[in-house]
Amino acid sequence: MKTELEQQDIEAIAEKVIEKIKPMLSCKCEGHDNEEFDVPGLASYLGVSISWIYHNQKRLPVNKCTGKLRFSKKDIDRWKAQGNIPAIR
Repeated sequence: MKTELEQQDIEAIAEKVIEKIKPMLSCKCEGHDNEEFDVPGLASYLGVSISWIYHNQKRLPVNKCTGKLRFSKKDIDRWKAQGNIPAIR
């Protein structure tokens, strides 16, 4: 059985797909200079626990990407250079 779609239906489907994937596309790294950490990766990088990251997330330079926390290495390094280094390791 073969079904053909109207052009307006195809366009509506395409718009819905774009709407759904747009947040995912905006989270992509553009290169190695913009490395990103997830929560476990940042905890390892800073030498702290995962719970410390969640407890202090408002103090950290964080981006929420599709409901997940993401941390730019460049922003974290800048944050650390300002003396915002975790006291508990």
